Amino acid sequence: MTVQIRSLTDKNLSSLVKLLNEARRGSYEFVSFDEERLRSQIKKWNLEVLVAEEEGEIISSVAYNDGHWGEEIEWLASSESANRKGLDDLLVKEIEKHVKGETVFTVVDDESPEINEWAKRDYKPEGGLYHMVARLDNSKSPPKIPEAVIIRNLKSEEEKEFVEAVNAGFSRERLEQGVIQRWKSEFLPFSEKWIHVAELDDKIISVVVSKPDTKYNKFFGGNRGYLGPAATLPQYRRENLASALTCRAMNFLFKKGMNSVVLYTSEQNIPSVTLLRKLGFKIGHHWKFMRKKYPNSAIQKL
Repeated sequence: MTVQIRSLTDKNLSSLVKLLNEARRGSYEFVSFDEERLRSQIKKWNLEVLVAEEEGEIISSVAYNDGHWGEEIEWLASSESANRKGLDDLLVKEIEKHVKGETVFTVVDDESPEINEWAKRDYKPEGGLYHMVARLDNSKSPPKIPEAVIIRNLKSEEEKEFVEAVNAGFSRERLEQGVIQRWKSEFLPFSEKWIHVAELDDKIISVVVSKPDTKYNKFFGGNRGYLGPAATLPQYRRENLASALTCRAMNFLFKKGMNSVVLYTSEQNIPSVTLLRKLGFKIGHHWKFMRKKYPNSAIQKL
């Protein structure tokens, strides 16, 4: 049978929902898609989505995203009934035509057989991501910090300073103005009081954001909090500020009645992982980044 590869159209959305839910069933904390959620995700991330169609049925799909973390293959999913040999490779080759820079990556479960499949496509493991989880069953005592530093909640008029501090801590544009209002609509009952900052000489030098883990709580019946983003200006690191703010955020969530908290951190960020383990965090899940590098520009390689 002839397989046609083309861009996603709205009339295919229900078929793609079925495909993704089938392919990702049983994966870590997977929340099943419906049409509204998938359409929203495609729009929010500005995804380029390709589908493989056979006899009017969507049997495979791949998606590309150029976001905060770089150029990424967001998903590669095939129906159990599809003849996957060669089809996944073809889809990846087609979606790579959207790559504009010198690298593209995808995320794969640690120790998954898919790592070998991506390796055959010239993707190599380069770092990874931990989903870390901690119980909230008591209040934590924060470490000592410099006496001149003030720990407090963000004020409603300080969004500009907050965004600048986070972006400086990440050394890139991590947040944009207006993000707090978006969080207020997405993570009820979020407000500026959920943002914890360290101030020195009237300047925000460290930040930890706490939120309700809304999606998890809704679909899994949980009562979990979430931490992130968190950032400290480079010149103020190793002063226990991140640890003190994380303790404060955890205590804040505990007082809100939450019984656990999660966050994401890079496996390569050893200081962060060490700090979090001391605060009771354990690794809930581990993903590997598979990255393909092009020696020349994307135009030259294609």
